Amino acid sequence: MAQRILSFIKKNWIIILILLLGAFLRLYRIDDYMTFLGDEGRDALVVRNLLVKSDLILIGPGTSVGGMYLGPLYYYFMAPFLLFSNFSPVGPAIAIALLGVAIIYLVYHVGKEWFGSVTGYVASLFYAVSPVVVVYSHSSWNPNIMPFFALLSVYSIWKVLKEKRFNFLIITAISFAFVLNSHYLGVLLLPVLFLYWFRSQVSIRYTLIFVLLFSFLMSPLVIFDFRHEFMNYNALVRFLNSGGNNIGFSLHEFVLKFFDTLNIIITNLLVFKNIEIGKYVSVLLLAFSIFVLTRKDKERMDQFKLLVVWFVFGLLGFSIYRHPVYDHYFGFLFPIPFLILGYFVQDRLEKNKKILNIFLILFLIWLFVMNILKNPIMKEPNKLMERAENVSEKIIIESKNERFNIAVLSEMNYEDGYQYFLEKNNSKLVEIDPQVQSSVTNQLFVICELPKEKCDPTHSAKAEVANFGWSKIDSEFIVDGVTIYRLTHTK
Repeated sequence: MAQRILSFIKKNWIIILILLLGAFLRLYRIDDYMTFLGDEGRDALVVRNLLVKSDLILIGPGTSVGGMYLGPLYYYFMAPFLLFSNFSPVGPAIAIALLGVAIIYLVYHVGKEWFGSVTGYVASLFYAVSPVVVVYSHSSWNPNIMPFFALLSVYSIWKVLKEKRFNFLIITAISFAFVLNSHYLGVLLLPVLFLYWFRSQVSIRYTLIFVLLFSFLMSPLVIFDFRHEFMNYNALVRFLNSGGNNIGFSLHEFVLKFFDTLNIIITNLLVFKNIEIGKYVSVLLLAFSIFVLTRKDKERMDQFKLLVVWFVFGLLGFSIYRHPVYDHYFGFLFPIPFLILGYFVQDRLEKNKKILNIFLILFLIWLFVMNILKNPIMKEPNKLMERAENVSEKIIIESKNERFNIAVLSEMNYEDGYQYFLEKNNSKLVEIDPQVQSSVTNQLFVICELPKEKCDPTHSAKAEVANFGWSKIDSEFIVDGVTIYRLTHTK
C-alpha cells in the first residue's frame, strides 16, 4: 500500500504541489480572510432557518439588477456545511474553498486531455494563484460556485459530442442548473451547450432525461413563481422592456465593449489587474488564438474551437449588457484565459526556439511571483466575521436581556451579517415592521461603519432609524473600529 502511494506521488507530484499551493491560498486563516457582510449573513440566515425551523427554500438570493430571484440550489449546497460546522459561517466558506481546489484539478485535467500536460500544468498553476480567483474561492457566496460548474458543464457536453457518452448529459444538466442558480449571466453558456448538443445528435431518450433532470432542479423557482403571481417572470419582462437602459446594440459601442471586456477579463484574471501588462497579454493571446484558428495544422483544433466559441458567446453577451460589470459576473468564463495561456505556452515550447523559450519561461516565473505577491493573504485580514460576532455580542450585553431593534449605517453593508449572530445567540432582536407598532422596541442599536465624523444616527434617513421614531443617543461604544450607538425614544 505504501509503495502504491509513493508511486502515485512520484507520478503526479507536480499537480499535487499545485493543489497544495491552491489549497493553502484558499484555506489559510479562512475565518479571518473570508468576506462576511450582509449578503453572506442573509444566506446564512436563510439556511439556518431551513435547518432549525424546517423552512423549505424555493428561491435563492435576489439579483442586483432586474429585481429577480435565483434558484435555491446554492442554499441546499450550503446546508450540510453550515450544520457540520455547528452553524459557523466558516463551514460554507470552507466548502467553497474545497470546490476552488477541485476546479484547479479540473482545469488541469481538461487542459491535459485537450491539449497536453504542459497546458494542464500551466493553466492549473496560474488558476491556483490568480488573486481574483482566490478572492472568490474563500467566501460563501452564490456566484463563487459558477466557475466549477461552468467548466464541468462544458467538459461534459464535449464528452457527449466527441465520445458519444450520452450519460454525460446528466452531468451537463446538473452543472448547468447550478450555473443558473449561481448567477443569471450564466445563461450565456446556453448557446454553447445547445450547439454542441445539436451537433452530437443525442437520442430522444437522453435528451428527455436531460430536460427532466434540469426541470426538476429548476422547479422550486417555477413553483415559487406560480405561488407569487409570476414575480420572477414579470420582473424579467420589465427588465427586457426597459430597452436601452439594460441591453442595446450600436455597432461602434459593441466592438469597443467586446474588446474592452476581453481585455478586462484577461487583465484581471491573468496579470493581477495590471492594466499596462494586461493590454500586451490580451493582444498576444488574441493573436495566438487567431493564428491557431487559421493554421493548417488541425491537431487539437476542435478543442480550441470550443474554448473560442465559449469565450465569444460570453463576450457577445457582455457587449450588449449596459450595466456595470463586476469580476464575479465573469465566473462562467474564469477557466478560459488560463487554458488559452497554457496552450500558448505548450505550443511555443513545442516549437523548440530556445531563446524565445527562455524569455517565455522567465516571464512565467515573474508572472507567478507577482501573482503570489498580489494574493489576499499577503495583506492584513479583514476579520469581517469576527467583527460581526464581536459587535453582536456587545449589543446582546448592552441590551440587558430586553427587546431591541438594530440598524446599520454603511456604504456597502446591511444588517443581516450582524443579525445572523444575534439570532444564533438567541438575542431578543426584533425587526421593525412599520405596519406593526409592537415591533418598535424601546432601544435601537445603530451600528455605524462610517468614519465617526460621518455618523449621525439620530438624523439618518435609513428606514430602520426613521421607523424607530424620534430618538436620542443614550450611550455609544466602539468595537473593532465600529461605533455602536444605543438610541432611546425622546420623551
